[in-house]
Amino acid sequence: MPRDIKLGRVLIEGKTKIVYELTETPGQVLLQSKDRITAGDGAKAHNLEGKAAISTATTSAIFELLNNAGIKTHFVKRHSDTSFIARRCEMIPIEWVTRRIATGSFLKRNPGVREGYRFCPPKLETFFKATYSLFRRYEISEQDDANHDPQWSREQLIEAKLNVGGVTIGTDEYEILAKSTVTIFEILEKSWASVDCTLVDMKIEFGVQTDTGELVLADVIDSDSWRLWPAGDRRLMKDKQVYRELKDVTPEALETVKRNFAWVAERVALLSPKPHARVVVIMGSPTDTGHCEKICAACRQYGVPCEMRVCSAHKATDEALNILAEYEGKGGNSNRVVAVAGRSNGWVQFCLGLAVVLFLSAEAAALNAAQILGLSDHVIWSKLRASQLNTWIGLKMADKKVRKD
Repeated sequence: MPRDIKLGRVLIEGKTKIVYELTETPGQVLLQSKDRITAGDGAKAHNLEGKAAISTATTSAIFELLNNAGIKTHFVKRHSDTSFIARRCEMIPIEWVTRRIATGSFLKRNPGVREGYRFCPPKLETFFKATYSLFRRYEISEQDDANHDPQWSREQLIEAKLNVGGVTIGTDEYEILAKSTVTIFEILEKSWASVDCTLVDMKIEFGVQTDTGELVLADVIDSDSWRLWPAGDRRLMKDKQVYRELKDVTPEALETVKRNFAWVAERVALLSPKPHARVVVIMGSPTDTGHCEKICAACRQYGVPCEMRVCSAHKATDEALNILAEYEGKGGNSNRVVAVAGRSNGWVQFCLGLAVVLFLSAEAAALNAAQILGLSDHVIWSKLRASQLNTWIGLKMADKKVRKD
């Protein structure tokens, strides 16, 4: 491990990772992965050389993708092949599971539902992490302990009044975490679809950031966290389910599991490319530059590259057509044109049969362009989706504050 940081005490050690305090950077921790694979709450466990590096590569790429989209997470940066630095959190002892396709334990708990049933919208479930909660001194029953991580309903979770990091998980917090969970799933679902992989289901955890009290996505997200079917085919699955279903855990079988995890880590690197789309802002006069710069700034907030051009369609029609042809040649379906016209004399006329949307503000024009481009570009779509979530959370917290006041 690089020696550029000073490790403090071990805050917690689990089956697959160790969390260290960072003495020189208060409020941050280091998560060190282990070469260990487990299933059934540890009932099945084996060493798997190289898993720590694969897991860290996957987790880091996923959190970077989510951070870039605008989702609030604990992830700061990757530190080494097998570790990353994160903001220190008090973990909420709830596992949040989102399902798009019915499979696995859901079928056992819901007899009569066929495998492959598609949930629209995604199905959200919550499970109480009874074993982990022993570290946080929550009261758990013997039945909970025997059932490992029992499923909890919305009502059970709210009535438990879990206090984590000074935050009580009530109705508002539940709704924020529930909406965040589904949004995160949909962002990653759309991202995996860009490389022809179906995200079947996923489990995540949240924490309360110790220095701000914010609810943030935390822990790790790797091949232990989801079911992933290339081309939507269960027979091609590349996730931990392959390990779960092993009857004889041989060295050869473990090597297959490792290859699957490595395959996922390689594909994850392809999920967060720069947007392939762009907005072209064409102004009829250079006097409109200030207004066009506002459009470009708004576009970039959604991750949309933006270029400005100057050309008058009625004064230099041939040149305007040449500019359009230029961008058609650079990928016509990936470009959107925002034409700034009529600002000098307040007069705009559209030709019959031409589909045009008129906007009076720069921000509205940029948002519309981003929404259209997001239909075919998952990077832009993710930023829009995260922006909607953060706006909703802001209103939710403002409403809570008003009720208290």
